[in-house]
Amino acid sequence: MKPDVRAPVSSSGRLAGLLILVVPPLLWAGNFVVGRLARNDVPPMTLAFGRHLIALVCLLPFGWAAMKRDMSRYWALRWRLVRVSLAGMVAFNLLVYVGLHSTTASNAQLMNSAIPVLIILIGAAFFGQRLTAVQSFGLVLSCVGVLTIISHGDTARLLALQFSRGDLFVFGAMVAFALFSVWLRSFPADMDRLGLLGAQLVIAVVVLFPLFMWEYIAGERATWNSASLGEIMYVGLAPSLIANLLYMFGIARVGPARAGLFIHLIPLYGASMSIVFLGETLHVYHAIGMAAIVVGLACSRSKDRPVSRSADENEGDRYSKRRRVQTVG
Repeated sequence: MKPDVRAPVSSSGRLAGLLILVVPPLLWAGNFVVGRLARNDVPPMTLAFGRHLIALVCLLPFGWAAMKRDMSRYWALRWRLVRVSLAGMVAFNLLVYVGLHSTTASNAQLMNSAIPVLIILIGAAFFGQRLTAVQSFGLVLSCVGVLTIISHGDTARLLALQFSRGDLFVFGAMVAFALFSVWLRSFPADMDRLGLLGAQLVIAVVVLFPLFMWEYIAGERATWNSASLGEIMYVGLAPSLIANLLYMFGIARVGPARAGLFIHLIPLYGASMSIVFLGETLHVYHAIGMAAIVVGLACSRSKDRPVSRSADENEGDRYSKRRRVQTVG
């Protein structure tokens, strides 16, 4: 059996990876802008269902072979796969699209920067990650930044717990995506990610279809025209497929640590797009909240203490070992 030796990536390959990684945050930021634009044309459940259906249809020609090969593995990890799909695709997108009916795209995109902080917080609360004093301070500071954005910088609203309904929905979406990110780590490293994405899309389409039908029967129906068709095609192709594929390509060239830094371009792209396409205005509280989140994130990413492994991660390792034994046998 030959050892798994990966060829080193050339400097031109790393440069290509860095240039490519500039694109996914732009497409992800566009999801918030288009979601806000579509609020009067396409109801949220219809938009979420259409997004995942289009992504699945376009992915199948490329991912079906891997999906078919790993079918038994999906079944063995079925409940883990279901919860990841419900959190990262169903809950995240539904809450974002519902929230964008009553909050601005700028608010939604700035809160997106809280996801890395929420991931660390979830790790500390549920998976035994021990935080240093600096990390704890960073988490508190980032939470203050999120509350500043949600409360629109109004201390009275904060003390009275009066928040925009849309902002609360969007924040719920960020929590869902943080859970998705934490749970996704527990899948075996050798599982094909393109096939795994396809399996998640299948679950999302199955779950969202009855919600779409309920919305349709209740009278919430899309107004089909060139604008609404363009909106639903965009969210189905650009942020769901193209951005994810480019991001995976970039990770292969420069590594996950460097690639993750590019996610922080989403608020920058999003704020600019919101001003140009939606006529939104940025306020001082946006800048204060964003600054607090970024500084808090920098503090929370200081040197970690040892992290205890979750049961899911251990289970994933055991499953991978069983697969290797079966393959060798």
